[in-house]
Amino acid sequence: MIERLLKRKKVSNDSLEEQVLAAQNGDQKMLHHLLDKYQPFIAKNVSEVCKKYIDPTKDDEFSIGLIAFHEAINAYNTDKGSSFLSFAKLVVKRKVIDYLRSENKKQVFTSIDEEYDDDEQLENPSEVKIAKERYNLETEAWNRREEINEYKEKLQEYQISFLDLTKIAPKHVDARDSAIKVARILYEHKELREQFLETKKLPMKELLPHLNISKKTVERNRKFIIAIFLILHEDYVFLKDYIKGVGL
Repeated sequence: MIERLLKRKKVSNDSLEEQVLAAQNGDQKMLHHLLDKYQPFIAKNVSEVCKKYIDPTKDDEFSIGLIAFHEAINAYNTDKGSSFLSFAKLVVKRKVIDYLRSENKKQVFTSIDEEYDDDEQLENPSEVKIAKERYNLETEAWNRREEINEYKEKLQEYQISFLDLTKIAPKHVDARDSAIKVARILYEHKELREQFLETKKLPMKELLPHLNISKKTVERNRKFIIAIFLILHEDYVFLKDYIKGVGL
């Protein structure tokens, strides 16, 4: 009896990441516990993507989110540095977005096909092509907006507003590239990355030996370096294009 209570207490005191690891290692009770406990978390993130209330008992989108959360449990790797919930949020949202894109594409293409009979389709292939291209562009624009909204929320955790970025970004190209390089070094060194994520402060003492710029320069560009680090750390597909190839 005492052993069972102690075991129950230990499980309840485990960090979420430790619980996820247990589920990865075949603990089915822990897996079902996580899938049940985090249904509100799943519903919230699915609802944010769908822009509507999600009923877990009725909406297909919730089922997609639940499957995605299960996939996130199996795929999570602590070595990447992000918390499990941050990782799961991205996986759930991406999967639901892909599902919605797939469903919308079916509806768009069906409506396009239904507008014309066979003869008319032969006469208007360019209109069909244009409609499909327009849909793809609108979908990409929507994904960009969602990614920027997620980025804004993440910046707020570090007391940085999106508006700040227009003010703090280094004006000269060399200075900007140097700051991006600092962010890459911070991200690529596991010890530095973990220390920063834990404290939300740049580990100056440990970081400076890896750099060829002064502490004063790093401090002056602190917010910009953090903003770039977050792009590298999170799954921001479109924002990563902004720093592709810089600081390598």
